Amino acid sequence: MRILVTGGAGYIGSHACVELLESGHEVIVIDNLSNSKEMSLSRVKEITGHDIKFYTLDLLDKVKLNQLFSDHSIDSVIHFAGLKSVAESIVNPLAYYRNNVSGSVNLFDVMTKHNVKNLVFSSSATVYGLTDSLPLKENCPLSAENPYGRTKIMIEEILRDLHDSDNAWNIISLRYFNPVGAHASGRIGEDPSGIPNNLLPYISQVAIGKLKQLTVYGNDYATHDGTCIRDYVHVVDLAKGHISAIEKLDSHPGLVIYNLGTGNGYSVMDMLGSFERANNIAIPYTIGPRRPGDIDASYTDPGLAMSELGWQANLGIEDFCRDAWRWQQDNPNGYE
Repeated sequence: MRILVTGGAGYIGSHACVELLESGHEVIVIDNLSNSKEMSLSRVKEITGHDIKFYTLDLLDKVKLNQLFSDHSIDSVIHFAGLKSVAESIVNPLAYYRNNVSGSVNLFDVMTKHNVKNLVFSSSATVYGLTDSLPLKENCPLSAENPYGRTKIMIEEILRDLHDSDNAWNIISLRYFNPVGAHASGRIGEDPSGIPNNLLPYISQVAIGKLKQLTVYGNDYATHDGTCIRDYVHVVDLAKGHISAIEKLDSHPGLVIYNLGTGNGYSVMDMLGSFERANNIAIPYTIGPRRPGDIDASYTDPGLAMSELGWQANLGIEDFCRDAWRWQQDNPNGYE
């Protein structure tokens, strides 16, 4: 199958490309490289021994996007492309609505024009917002607490309307929990710009000496140790979830939604302690104020993905920590 991967040079996208290529699919990647590096795709080729067609292309450029679909016969699309920082979205919401929502509408419009109606969409657990309904299930009410999460809800609603208007569409929205870790080869991983927004890259950069100490944002949440609890899922497990989703599209499922997570919640301090133990290293840290938009706890019930996709997370907290540290040691400056 020939699959277009938008945002395929990014963290999750590059790992998904590895799994797609190793599963025998042909992969075309588009990425505007605003928060990714083309070198990740060179590393993907190195890992898999397979080639990738890559185009530097922004979804806001509808003319070039349309030309790409004219030039290539595409079977399915996996849509990762989008800005992804909760904190940044609060400061600059218009950039998130323009990039994430308008870019997605362009993509769906061009897909419609070229009769490509198989889509896997990269959604997020942030669509659930503040809730006491834990573990989170796919039928929980949606109520995002920040612009980033609201863009994901908007895109999901657009996809629902699109399917309602034309049931030839087959759409799977995957609501990710917190991706962590890196490929076991140490060749691809998370490469944030500036101070990381996500926990494990932050810990790893402290461990290697790029940052002085970890700032724990708040220790007064309603959790067992006062720090936020999240459902961390290894990025390789997450990437394999996209293989399961692509295979599911063959059964013409219509519009379906799945949470991808482990079902286990770990606090910031749990993750910090596990990183120290797994890698035999001490991480200095300080307690800072809460970050806007953060919630106490978020973890899923992965049962629906297990029963309908045949997918489950197999890698655990020690794998997260070891693989993240291997990536950081082997690539102290990321892809630079």
